[in-house]
Parts: sequence; C-alpha cells; structure tokens
Amino acid sequence: MTSAETWDERYRSSDRIWSGRPNPQLVQEVTGLTPGRALDVGCGEGADAIWLAEHGWTVVGVDVSQVALDRAASHAPEMAGRITWQQADLVEDPPEPEAFDLVTAHYMHLPPTPRERMFRGLVAAVRPGGTLLLVAHDVADVHHGPGRHQGPEVYFTTEEVAGYLTGTWEIEVAEMRPRPAGDAHRHDLVFRARRL
Repeated sequence: MTSAETWDERYRSSDRIWSGRPNPQLVQEVTGLTPGRALDVGCGEGADAIWLAEHGWTVVGVDVSQVALDRAASHAPEMAGRITWQQADLVEDPPEPEAFDLVTAHYMHLPPTPRERMFRGLVAAVRPGGTLLLVAHDVADVHHGPGRHQGPEVYFTTEEVAGYLTGTWEIEVAEMRPRPAGDAHRHDLVFRARRL
C-alpha cells in the first residue's frame, strides 16, 4: 500500500476516492494558527491543501501518486499560486529540514520501520515556532480501519510519536477522539505539538 504504482491504480479506479472536504481534525486543530508555509503529507485529491490555501497558508501538497496530484490540481486551479503539488516518497526522500510552519499528515498507516523514517523526517521539517499535526485511525478500530488489510502493526500511539521529537517541543494535544456517529472509523488518534 505504499508504492506509487499501487496508489496510482487506486486513484484511477474511481473518479473520486475521498469526500472532497477537508479532514475535520485538520480544521479543528489548525483554525487559529497564524498562516505560514505548510506541508500536507499524503495530500491525495487535495482537500486539506486547498482548505489551508483558502485560509492563508502557502502549501506544498505531497503525495506518492501523480494521478492523485493531477486530480488535486484540477480541483483548484485558482490556487496554483498558493499550492505546489509535489510527487515524492517521504520515506526515501524526506522534506527540507526546518522549512515549514505546519507539517500535517492524516492517516499515514505504514509498517514500523518506514513509519519511523517518515515521521522523523516530518519532525525535522518543522521550523522553530511551527506545529506538527498527525492524525490517524486509532488502534481501537483495528477491525474497521487499515488493520483489516495491513495488520495491527500499521497503528501507532501518541507515545511513539512523542519519542520521535528532537529538540524542545510542547505537546499540545495527544488523545484518542471519537468521530461523528455513522463514520466507519470510530476513533482518531490526534497528536499536535509545537517546536519551541
């Protein structure tokens, strides 16, 4: 589930994979932050990156799938000056260190070794004063989420993420949060920290 070919094929299988709306946890956690330069990791069809750009952020939207990026760009051509769409595998090619005021990744469920490599790169990409926001399916939903297909090892804890922080950070949110009734995934893990 991590290769460009796999994700390109998944996006080609349907005209739209995701809802087209920004992730609610992104909206909740980022509203009120001073806009700056943001990195949206695994941006998919672009809803989060577009929302950020609409709210004053300059965004680099990164995904392993070029098909997803082409679709994202077509959804908001008027945002071309505020969003750069970039194809990359951030496990193998980490982002520029201390280059972003916000680094956000939603539902990046990887096996432990590539997950650690990616998350350490994301931590390093946050500049002083910036925010790291990671949101994932909580392990409580192992029978409903990606664990059904990939195994429970793709889940992680807030304690694991905190262990990747280097330097001085303030952990502002580290919790399991219920999702709206009727959602197939019942709980989110939300981790937000600010580099001091």
